[in-house]
Amino acid sequence: MTLFSELGLDRTSMKSIEKMGFEEASPIQAQTIPLALEGKDIIGQAQTGTGKTAAFGIPLMENIDINDENVQGIVIAPTRELAIQVSEELFKLGYGKRARVLAVYGGQDIDRQIRALKKKPHIIVGTPGRLLDHIKRKNIRLGNVHTVVLDEADEMLNMGFIEDIESILSTVPEERQTLLFSATMPDPIRKIAETFMQNPTLVRVKAKEMTVDRIEQYYIDLRENEKFDTLARLLDIQTPELAIVFGRTKRRVDELSSALNIRGYMAEGIHGDLSQAKRLSVLKKFKEGSIDVLVATDVAARGLDISGVTHVYNFDIPQDPESYVHRIGRTGRAGKHGVAITFVTPRERGQLHAVEHTTKKRMVKMKTPTLTEALEGQQKAVTEKIQNIIENEDLSLYLAQAEELMQKYTAVDLVSAMLKALTKEPDQTPVRLTDEAPLPMRRDRNRGGSNNRNRNGRSSSGRKDFGAKRSTNRKSNGHGNRSSSQRREKQSH
Repeated sequence: MTLFSELGLDRTSMKSIEKMGFEEASPIQAQTIPLALEGKDIIGQAQTGTGKTAAFGIPLMENIDINDENVQGIVIAPTRELAIQVSEELFKLGYGKRARVLAVYGGQDIDRQIRALKKKPHIIVGTPGRLLDHIKRKNIRLGNVHTVVLDEADEMLNMGFIEDIESILSTVPEERQTLLFSATMPDPIRKIAETFMQNPTLVRVKAKEMTVDRIEQYYIDLRENEKFDTLARLLDIQTPELAIVFGRTKRRVDELSSALNIRGYMAEGIHGDLSQAKRLSVLKKFKEGSIDVLVATDVAARGLDISGVTHVYNFDIPQDPESYVHRIGRTGRAGKHGVAITFVTPRERGQLHAVEHTTKKRMVKMKTPTLTEALEGQQKAVTEKIQNIIENEDLSLYLAQAEELMQKYTAVDLVSAMLKALTKEPDQTPVRLTDEAPLPMRRDRNRGGSNNRNRNGRSSSGRKDFGAKRSTNRKSNGHGNRSSSQRREKQSH
């Protein structure tokens, strides 16, 4: 165990950390912060939910000169939601120092951002397209930047932002510190490290500390038209406190959230076609517990920092194993256990095997729940609620009415009636979902085939090839999507 007080931080940083209620550093924080304070370039390989924002945010704040009104640090993030969350946490970390932090991202009025930039932020957090737009307009000048952070680099690769990142980094001084964080280390990310980093040190959270190890993983074999009734029954049986349901497309998310509400569940969806205000409103309600089920696409949910999620349901199996790890990483946080259940159609069994190979953990097959089991699950939840009331609540105001009823009916009849009145009986209202085509079987681009016999997987590649000096060659490596940055950011959700 490492305490923040043992990391040699200045008094203003400790003031902010204590105000946030932090005492013990997470593994990624304990390993990264001392190295970053020494000025070293760092590659942090860690899943979402391991505390990596504070891992780069604390040393970044330590190096900010509050009297220098130039931009001194930039954080590049794949989605607007992540950019907002990172900026909010950096603001809290910089509370003691009064550091100014600004988030810039696509979908927000650019004139509003230009006005905010005139207030001289010390740190800018932004999505690649919008950052590059401001740089080209000369609204942002990065000549005084001493720290660059690339957050969730593998996701920025997947979204086609590599060329934008290269263009942004080419405007930052060569003499700088670069911190790169990524859950996986594909070749293009290693190329970024070789080109733009100076002898980076690799910091990796050990597998036993990954959130996936605290999650019970199941799969259910079923047909496409059986998915929704199966999901509804699971919700009735397991009665999750907070659940996220992942769908493959925006249409799927809309239809699922609507169907769940028809069946009596408190559910809302989140995807990129929603306005920014609507997305933030849905997330606020989910965090506060006023909705029980959040339905989301992969990209819309990327980077969301939501605590208390007990169950993740993969209504559609994700397109790649890495997305699966990110999905189920929404639960099993802060030392707690979580449950992840994946629906698999007959033609998607190969995808299931690819996921198991990546996580190095075989999922447990679960049988399709029945209507009777769903009813029993609801009855069990009501019974537990009644027992809790008997043991912990004051019932004195209800005793007279109870005694009167006892004179007319047997105890068994009364309890049965109470259970029936309080139990949410499984709703079988017909719903119609548009069928989604199963994922095509594809060859594994990292292993050259679909047999997946290399048990070391992708993680082993992260241990080498990080020693090259930063090159002055700024040419594109050709890994990006060649459509415009603004269009990519709009479509990324």
